[in-house]
Parts: sequence; structure tokens; C-alpha cells
Amino acid sequence: MSSLYESPKLLGEYLLLHYGGETELRHPALPVDSSISSLPFPVRCVRELLDPSLLSPDATAMEVGCSVGASAFELARTCSHVEASDYSQSFITAAQTLAREGCHAANRIVEGVITAPFEALVPREIDRSRVSFSVQDATNLPSSIGPHDVVLAANLICRLPDPESFLSRLPGLVKPGGQLLLTTPFTWLEEYTPRERWIGGVDADRRSEEELIKRLSGEFKLHRRVDLPFLIREHERKYQLGIALGTSWIRL
Repeated sequence: MSSLYESPKLLGEYLLLHYGGETELRHPALPVDSSISSLPFPVRCVRELLDPSLLSPDATAMEVGCSVGASAFELARTCSHVEASDYSQSFITAAQTLAREGCHAANRIVEGVITAPFEALVPREIDRSRVSFSVQDATNLPSSIGPHDVVLAANLICRLPDPESFLSRLPGLVKPGGQLLLTTPFTWLEEYTPRERWIGGVDADRRSEEELIKRLSGEFKLHRRVDLPFLIREHERKYQLGIALGTSWIRL
């Protein structure tokens, strides 16, 4: 499973998703609204789901499945420390470089083996020292982790071999009154998750959103629900367009 996330091609795509701007991301003929690409998806996840009014000045946050780190850095605007992790060593190595240097050289594919360079940059006003990155398995997190005032898992649930084990761990990761931020497009694929472990997606009477709400409602109260479009650029003329369900929850 880990090899799926270790290729240079995928690293470049995710650095572009997290830090790319209009110039790097969009083809002039791309028929989607510019709002989808003007602000990176990981940044929008935080800005549209987090409620800063509920945070204390010393609030801490945790992100599980942080990829190359843009949402973790965005959380650092309002949280005193952010503990971020991902299963991919190459993603974490890139995120650690961004935390240390503030930038990371990368390539985006133009076509075939032709590439063009771009630079991933952390906004200068963000205190990068507030963020730490480590390699962790989301379904087997150390018992010493948490609880935090904010926990974020963006587009992670449908990429886990056992989503249920992760969801059952969430109440212990979020402080009472704290915020849980989740996004997912519910793209269930057997190469990531055995069908018998999908949360929905099999029975028309048990849709994934309903199953997610059912599993969380005993320990959390739904606070916000938004649709979050995102765009992954594979090369100059091929894109993946997705719409993640974004929800924020208050720990009871």
C-alpha cells in the first residue's frame, strides 16, 4: 500500500494540489470556476470548516493524513502547535523540508516526460515552527497521541484499509468541546479498502454520508456541512475533478 504514495509523479501532483497557484494549475481552457483553483484545496478545508471563535489561544491541533502539509500550516495560523502525520515517507520528507526551508522545488508534468519546474512555498506569515511532521499509520496511531482541540482528516477515510478502526479512535483524539474536521469524496476502491469495510457505497439504502453521521453522532455534534470541490492536475490536458463532503463536528 505504501508504494502507491512514494512515486515522484504523485509527489509532484500533491505538491501542486497543496501549493500550486492559477499559473501552475490551470489550463486556459479548463471549464471549471476559478474559485476551485485560486486557493488550494487543503487551505479551503481549514478555512471553511474550522471555527476559530471556539479556540483558545493555546489550542493544539492534529492532522492525520496530512500529505505534503499545506493544511497543517494553515492550522498553525490559529493553533499554537500542530502535530501532522501521513503514511507516505516521501510526503513527510517533503513536508519537513517545507517546515525547515519554507519552500520545496518540484516539477509538474506538461506531457509525456516533459516537465516544468515550480516552487512550493509556505506563506511567509505562517510560523512554521508550530508544525511537526511524522510518519504514522492512521489505523494504528500511538496511544500517547491526543487529545487535541482540533483534529483534521482530509480525504483520508476512503483511502484506509479499515475506516471503522480510525473512526472509532476519533473520540479519544478530540478534547470535549474540540473540533473534528473531515473531508471525503467517498471514492471507495478495493485497491485501498476491502469492500466489506466500506462505510456505505454498497447498499442504496445505506449511503456513505448517512453511515458516517451514524458512526459519529454518539460522541460528536454536527457543526458545519459544506461541499468542497478539488482539482488534481495530472498533466497539461488531464485533470481529476472531485467534490469532497466537508463536515465539522463538536466533541460532546
